[in-house]
Amino acid sequence: MKIAIFGFGTVGSGVFDVINMNSDIIAKRAGKPIEVKYVLDLRDFPGNPVEKVLVHDVNVILDDPEVKIIAEVMGGINPALDFTKRALMLGKSVCTSNKELVAAHGAELIQIAKEHNCDYYFEASVGGGIPIIRSLCDCLVGDDIIEIKGIVNGTTNYILTRMGEDGLAFDVALKEAQDNGYAERNPAADIEGTDAQRKAAILASLAAGAQVDCADIPTEGICDITAEDIACAKSLGAKIKLLCNIRRDDEKVSAMVAPFLVFENCQLYHVNNVFNGILVTGNATGDVLFYGKGAGKLPTAGAVAGDIIEAAKYYGIPSDIIWSTEKAHMAAQGSRLGRYYVRLDEKDAMEARKVLGVTAEGSSSKAGEVAFLTETMNEKDFNDKIKAFNVLSKIRVYD
Repeated sequence: MKIAIFGFGTVGSGVFDVINMNSDIIAKRAGKPIEVKYVLDLRDFPGNPVEKVLVHDVNVILDDPEVKIIAEVMGGINPALDFTKRALMLGKSVCTSNKELVAAHGAELIQIAKEHNCDYYFEASVGGGIPIIRSLCDCLVGDDIIEIKGIVNGTTNYILTRMGEDGLAFDVALKEAQDNGYAERNPAADIEGTDAQRKAAILASLAAGAQVDCADIPTEGICDITAEDIACAKSLGAKIKLLCNIRRDDEKVSAMVAPFLVFENCQLYHVNNVFNGILVTGNATGDVLFYGKGAGKLPTAGAVAGDIIEAAKYYGIPSDIIWSTEKAHMAAQGSRLGRYYVRLDEKDAMEARKVLGVTAEGSSSKAGEVAFLTETMNEKDFNDKIKAFNVLSKIRVYD
């Protein structure tokens, strides 16, 4: 079976390498040999083996009836959306790692694929090499998914781990992540939470079976997390993690991305450095933890290759992924119940304790500042109550 790759960046070159490196085992698992006939990219790669199959015009690929499967690893919305639609309408299955495109147009593209007897696969869009998408759509399909919470961005997890375990300042930890290739030169999508927000939108949509837009997901990044917050969390027996948190209750969905204090009794407490961990709670299976490298050339390429094998095995038989273009019923923002970590000026401490309540887990303090955990309360009520105080930091608590 002939395939093409759209994009020869980090992931695209990884897919090319994996298909060639594992050709024998891929042929056995797919039931037929898989051959890369074309790679699409605007650039030239002198001396690279890809030169033999490199093209610069997408129409060369789309007009070739031999090409049955396309790996779209370009990233971004345009021109990936146009290229993907055209490919699906021609009956070519598409496998992608493009989380931005999947979050915004996944339901639409799945529907187009079904109408043209092909498939749209996107395992690599969340969690890199972690098989979370197929597990939600196949393995856990008999479960009613109640909650998904997870660390889905390795860059921020690495930064927070280095701040917590080695006392690095945020800027220093970020620079180290960039030097090690874990963070982009422009790290905004990671540290501001946008990357995790897109992945949360995909997971929430699959859990609900309907469209959850990024705009439906309140998102906070880690830019405001300080060494003082890390130290206070440690004194309370917790770590700070950037989590996506998705809940389903009474047919309504709530989702958010934000830093949380996570205690040792939660499996995600032990997920450190660039690793991802996604905890899925079903009404039948209970908690199931998915753990592994959530990004990187080969883990992500391996996930795309897995989708290519599925597309080859079941070519002409559309998958039954349930993701409607209709909007999911979203819970009112601010309705979440939970506790909060609050760090504030010492002069406000006594009154704040009365207004917000303090749990028995204690508090920590340093010169001029006090930090404590509140009682469980409605998020809107909490935000209304803290307006009266000089709050230096506030972080949700994951219970």
